[in-house]
Amino acid sequence: MNNVPLLNTQYSILNTKKMSSEEKLLKTSDELAQERTDLAYDRTALANDRTLMAWIRTATSLISFGFTIYKFFQDMLSADKITVANRLLNSREVGMILIGFGFLGLLFGLLQYRKDMKNIRSSQTKNRDYSFTPVLAMLMIIFSLLLFLAALFKQ
Repeated sequence: MNNVPLLNTQYSILNTKKMSSEEKLLKTSDELAQERTDLAYDRTALANDRTLMAWIRTATSLISFGFTIYKFFQDMLSADKITVANRLLNSREVGMILIGFGFLGLLFGLLQYRKDMKNIRSSQTKNRDYSFTPVLAMLMIIFSLLLFLAALFKQ
């Protein structure tokens, strides 16, 4: 019976009993619970990063599609290959709307990410490394704003 290692819960910080190398590998239930909780916070933060990356992907699609519509029809109109009837929205306005939706979607996604990460960090016991995903989102916001302004001022 002496060869059987003691249960994890019998060890504490105050326990000064000499432990064998096998017994040192065992963790207390509190240590295991804290480790699992930390891993759960890490998974939640990584899921938040993935959500922001999905917003970036969606916004990039909207922005690129809007700019493509704008430039395609601008080139067609300048080459006199098509004529435009009076419509509610022309291709320039549709392109600008799509670029604007991409910009707003990315902005709202970034704001939601920041709010969620603040909540995650406030309830976490350890400091988590910062992700570069919000940096990419901010760069895309700047880029989409520049594209929107270029489409707005380029009649």
